Amino acid sequence: MTTASKPLTEDTDPHVLPPAQAAALLEGAPWKRYAVFGDSLSVGAGDPTPGYDNLGWPARVERVLRMVEPDLRYLNTARIGATTAQALEEQAERIVAFEPDLLHVNSGANDLLRRNPDWEQIEDGLRTMYTWAAGTGAQLSVLTLGRAFVIPAFPDWTERVARLNDITRKLAREFDAVLADSWDHPLNDRENLLSEDKIHFATTGQAVLATLVLEQLAARVGTPRS
Repeated sequence: MTTASKPLTEDTDPHVLPPAQAAALLEGAPWKRYAVFGDSLSVGAGDPTPGYDNLGWPARVERVLRMVEPDLRYLNTARIGATTAQALEEQAERIVAFEPDLLHVNSGANDLLRRNPDWEQIEDGLRTMYTWAAGTGAQLSVLTLGRAFVIPAFPDWTERVARLNDITRKLAREFDAVLADSWDHPLNDRENLLSEDKIHFATTGQAVLATLVLEQLAARVGTPRS
């Protein structure tokens, strides 16, 4: 959380790894073709925050992976507002053609935007997505949703997100996906976390999300954070 006299910057943020330090943790990582699939979370959408590079978390992860592998190829097909079914219909073919060896798959939040979510359908759709993604042969990764944002039209929004995160955790275990969990992270308490739309994380949050993903990728490589 920022202080009144001296707001956090990227250089002083205790929850943000500098790119060079993150790259050192990922030394020896095998990934050469990084793809990102899904909705606005996978886009990395969010307003700028003073003191932080104006980059979403996927671009930040790409930057570090490129420091490890200069010939890295990168594709982000994500679209703001996409449901899981729409993402599969619109993006799957491009992802398969790209032949990723590291594939990030976030989806599900837009499936909650209805009066009465069909939870069986939501889980079935996400399972279909994971099954397809695993079929590419890539190492999968995923983020849980943070608890900071709310949708006023849905009084039970926090409970919906928590339930979706439970599904995400279950499927991540089942499909051996790298899981970066942002639900209970201290970043959710930052006063400047949300963009003007009160939904997407501003770049102060995007920087932390990138670090969470990079730390978990490093753990998969076998180099835990020091």
